[in-house]
Amino acid sequence: MQRPQVKIALLSLMLLSAAVGVAVGQSAAVSGVVRDAQGVAQLGALVQVIAADSAMAGTAFTDLHGRYFISHLLPGQYEVRASAALFVPAMRGNLQLQSGAQAVVNLTLSTLFESTAWLPAERRKADEPGDDWKWTLRSVANRPILRLTEDGDVIMVSSSVRETPKRAERVRAEVTAGDGGFGSNGIHNVFAFDRVLDDGAGLTLHADIGTQPGAPFVGQSTEVATGYGMQLGMGGAARTVLSYQGHPEVLGPNGSSGLEVMQLASGQKMQLGDLVDVEAGGTVYVVRTSGYASGSRPFLKVTAHPTENWNFGYRMATSQDLQSFAGLDTVKRELPVAAIYQGKIQTEGGLHQEFTVGRKTGRGMVQVAYYSDSLDRVAVSGGGALTAADIAQTGQNGASGIIADSTTGNFRFLSAGYNVRGLNVMMTEPLTTNLWVALEYGTGAGLGAKDGAAVGLPGTGSDLAPVSARTATVALRGRVLRSGTAVRAAYRWQPTRLVTAVDPYAPFSDQAYLSCYLRQTLRLGSLLPPGLEATVDVTNLLAQGYRPFLSADGQTLFLAQSPRTIQAGLAFTF
Repeated sequence: MQRPQVKIALLSLMLLSAAVGVAVGQSAAVSGVVRDAQGVAQLGALVQVIAADSAMAGTAFTDLHGRYFISHLLPGQYEVRASAALFVPAMRGNLQLQSGAQAVVNLTLSTLFESTAWLPAERRKADEPGDDWKWTLRSVANRPILRLTEDGDVIMVSSSVRETPKRAERVRAEVTAGDGGFGSNGIHNVFAFDRVLDDGAGLTLHADIGTQPGAPFVGQSTEVATGYGMQLGMGGAARTVLSYQGHPEVLGPNGSSGLEVMQLASGQKMQLGDLVDVEAGGTVYVVRTSGYASGSRPFLKVTAHPTENWNFGYRMATSQDLQSFAGLDTVKRELPVAAIYQGKIQTEGGLHQEFTVGRKTGRGMVQVAYYSDSLDRVAVSGGGALTAADIAQTGQNGASGIIADSTTGNFRFLSAGYNVRGLNVMMTEPLTTNLWVALEYGTGAGLGAKDGAAVGLPGTGSDLAPVSARTATVALRGRVLRSGTAVRAAYRWQPTRLVTAVDPYAPFSDQAYLSCYLRQTLRLGSLLPPGLEATVDVTNLLAQGYRPFLSADGQTLFLAQSPRTIQAGLAFTF
């Protein structure tokens, strides 16, 4: 009787093992790779497989190469989610697993900054390579969480062991020539040095010596700037830039000559939890022309991103040159306007406040901003055959004084301010992984000639009045694949009767109709050294929006939102 029972027990055990084996053979699995928005594999990301009833079906952590594998999943519908510190979770929903299926699900994590990223909107600088000042932010666990690099020019850091640090030092020499407009005409020799320190902090030095051809009596212009940046806890960072600018070719009223500027710009950004980013800083400056002017220009920017697709923000700025932390990427500061206005030396001033709402649309972004500007003094640009006598007679009897570049005839002066409110709408969309297009529409006001008024010196500033208007911009920025070409171009339209920008604190307000910057890597086998680039910088190429008027001696001058400038040069990075 015992043998049949033993046989039955053994048969039952064999059948049970076979059933378990069949069940195991029919289980599904999910595998893949987790990367960030730049394609860098992420170490230690948590991957979860969640069933339709919200039950946790399986978890795993990614390895050094960002790979994960989760097995023993029953057939059914699942959601795969990847998360990591200071990253917005990435999800793949409605994953239907059949019996024995081996699904591959690759996920991309976006940082809190990238989740609201759109076309870089900092105002265009003459030294565009300044955006090569790169930073790496780290979590409290010292794991890289944000990389800002371009072709590895400075440093490449990631959580993947396959990537190693690149050059921590970079030196750039550049020579440019052409009509660079107010304070930047002639031949310029530029030297820049960047260094990433062992603790991740950055140090940069920038020097620009300019010579004006055909004007031996004018000394060389000098611009020197040094910057330092360091990382702070929880994804924060701080930067400081100290600069000096000396331009002996600049003439002021009352026979004065020379313009000197000392500026200290600083900023800090921080994260308040996982939902709010704060940027704060500003500029302190001293300007000397025929007298002295000093002041400070603070900024504040707060961005909240309660969800992956939506963000809300507030921005306060008092300088068009430095409005956010990103404005410190370039150490070259805009040459300020310091002229006689209302009987004393003053600089351009105003207060810009803005509320924004943005939403991601696929890989692009739509942002709507409502702003209020209270402009105290507005800088107006012009050019032509302006003589020293014309300059000297301005600023007298309380009139506006003109400050001019003696080598080009380009000049600037201050006019009365105004208050205005308006709307700005911007849409961005990537054309390729490295090339973005943006469309911008704005309402507001700019200065134009009063109806029936004949604009002329010396009362030019008092002959201008605010005019309500609209503006539209199409812009392109990025790199052309497999060409080594970096491009930043824009066509910004506004009524030609206006001589200042509509919505002057907007991202593209200094583009002035057709403007572009090109940087092309030069390659010719082994004949040319690596790191050689050609640059072209053009503003207002079509020369639109010019308003002619007469100087005291009958010469034809003009006012313009931004006079046309053309510069080109060669740069060598080593």
